Amino acid sequence: MTHLSVNLNKIGLLRNSRGRDYPNVVEMAKRTLDLGAFGVTIHPRPDQRHATYKDAHDLKNLLKKYPGKELNIEGFPDKEFLNVVLEAQPDQCTLVPDDPNQLTSDHGWNIARDQDALRPVIGKLKAQGIRVVLFMDPIAENMKLAKEVGADRVELYTEEYASQYDTEERAAVLQRYQDAAQAALDAGLGVNAGHDLDLSNVEALCENGAITEVSIGHALTVEALEYGWDNVVKMYLEKLS
Repeated sequence: MTHLSVNLNKIGLLRNSRGRDYPNVVEMAKRTLDLGAFGVTIHPRPDQRHATYKDAHDLKNLLKKYPGKELNIEGFPDKEFLNVVLEAQPDQCTLVPDDPNQLTSDHGWNIARDQDALRPVIGKLKAQGIRVVLFMDPIAENMKLAKEVGADRVELYTEEYASQYDTEERAAVLQRYQDAAQAALDAGLGVNAGHDLDLSNVEALCENGAITEVSIGHALTVEALEYGWDNVVKMYLEKLS
């Protein structure tokens, strides 16, 4: 079974758009966890346009009431982000190579170039008992590098898989992701996946059992407009089981 972590950024975006605490991120997290999701994710950006640094602390306090469930905080490891993560103490921190003004994540780490900057960050997080995940493109030969810099897991950036899912390239692209996942497992890493996954494509990616966790937010929120939040969470859980 692949675990589902629901990204609540779009809930934060809706809240922030009206200047009120509605919808409430913590209440939506509680609802999601009660439905059976394994965890929740936020990706607070420097402008805090959706999830905020306060959300990180509020969600960690909520998770204390849910033993066995997890909080994952994603982001670029600048000083402010790291301070928030080290204070909030999430179960998992996913490091993403985002530009501060970036609309959304669109590439994985170049570890050969960035390893000197990543090593001390990873070491600091792991020293606090936080599992560290590196956001990676599906390049099998780079998985060993992720292990060498100290990561516990990788998160495969799945935009290419999602965009090619309904084309004749689907099988070849899926094989590339499966090869990258296996290379990560062979290197001693766990494997997460996320970005543009939805109800139509998530099952095929996860059916071979190599993916431990998927993080899904944007598509799940959009699908909830049609099916309802509770129904969509249950639909994902069924596909991932």
